[in-house]
Amino acid sequence: MVAAIVQCSEIVTLIGAAPVSEAVFRESFALSEMLVAADGGADAALRLGGLPDAVIGDLDSLGSEPRTQIPADRLHRIAEQDSTDFDKALRSIAAPLVLAVGFTGARLDHELAVWNTLARRATQMAIVVGEHDICFQCPAQLRLDLAAGTRLSLFPMRAVAGRSDGLRWPIDGIEFAPWGRVGTSNEALGPVTLTMAGPGMLVVLPRTALTVAVQALRPA
Repeated sequence: MVAAIVQCSEIVTLIGAAPVSEAVFRESFALSEMLVAADGGADAALRLGGLPDAVIGDLDSLGSEPRTQIPADRLHRIAEQDSTDFDKALRSIAAPLVLAVGFTGARLDHELAVWNTLARRATQMAIVVGEHDICFQCPAQLRLDLAAGTRLSLFPMRAVAGRSDGLRWPIDGIEFAPWGRVGTSNEALGPVTLTMAGPGMLVVLPRTALTVAVQALRPA
């Protein structure tokens, strides 16, 4: 097994090249110990006042400013073209949790590839943080201390089933699949517990629930 490029015992923020507001960046970075950029995300990091501890990708989108401001030993080129820079970066980070910002709201094909990577790399827990929502793959067991009325959506990336407690519309007995039943706009009655029979279920919450999600997904 190839050693991870970035190894951290705390949360890591990973920034991409899609639009990311200062508020989203600051909120995520405040919860993190390290900042990693996926290729052109280094430009965004510098604009927002962050200096990446590492830049990972094929580096074909890296601007001239990061090349002069970021030490050369922090630039890690992965030349293969069979995966996206998000995939390259995520698989190169060994951390209990990654907060990924700057990966939504731009090109749709790039964003779809993000969800594909999120579903495939279940061993690396990551939360994709957008301007309005957050998204992560549901582990086998999950408890979220949500306030009553919080929107919670479930989107399957494969055929998967599970059980729930604390949802207005329980999911017990439902066979979810991307070509069939999905779980858009469910609602928490209070704290929610989800038990999934296998990987592949994405959880979507409002961004206001980021801290709750971090507390639930980060190992003690």
